[in-house]
Amino acid sequence: MQEYLEANLNFDYNDPTIQSIYNGLYQNGMTNKEFAIASYYFVRDNWPYYPYRFSLIEKDWKASNICQHKAGHCLDKGIIYISLLRKHGIPSRLGLAKVKNHIAVDDIVEKLGNDVLVPHGYVEMFLNDKWVKATPAFNKTLCEKLNVHALDFNGEEDSLFQEFDHSGKQEFMEYLEDYGTFASIPLEYMHKLMWETYPPFQKHNIQLGQVLDLSKF
Repeated sequence: MQEYLEANLNFDYNDPTIQSIYNGLYQNGMTNKEFAIASYYFVRDNWPYYPYRFSLIEKDWKASNICQHKAGHCLDKGIIYISLLRKHGIPSRLGLAKVKNHIAVDDIVEKLGNDVLVPHGYVEMFLNDKWVKATPAFNKTLCEKLNVHALDFNGEEDSLFQEFDHSGKQEFMEYLEDYGTFASIPLEYMHKLMWETYPPFQKHNIQLGQVLDLSKF
């Protein structure tokens, strides 16, 4: 359990930038559950979801760097969330999965050559003697645009995906495969998953140490 509390290269919660965010969220007497909920909503809506840029540079995967961006993808936001949780003393880890987006943005599908998201990141935290999953990836404004409910989180039940849109008829997202949880960012493994899934990785020979910027494709 201790490894899920420690600061490391990715979850560098002792950095002044992360400490400042934490101090702005924490209120005296907050329970672990209350803090987990408050920080979930802060991360969900403070960084709009942006899936076009994916760095394979190790130093880019630091919470103190990521939180200074104006937007981020699911993994970026998961790293910030985990750092805040660990700072508060809540054991937490990153989960990776393959998901299918049934209401995919055509531009993304065209650029990636696939309508699955790999790896999709979620957060698993230990609250009230059990592991609970949450995904602060999709901000409320984006969900309204896509006609789906923004994911809520109550600190007790898993909050992983929107299965349907507002109508209840159109599927939105489903989990296809779970790759497990990690105490730090398995960048080499993530590169392998993307190389096997997305044709542009092979076409443009995207390697570790580079940045995949779909906005330039």
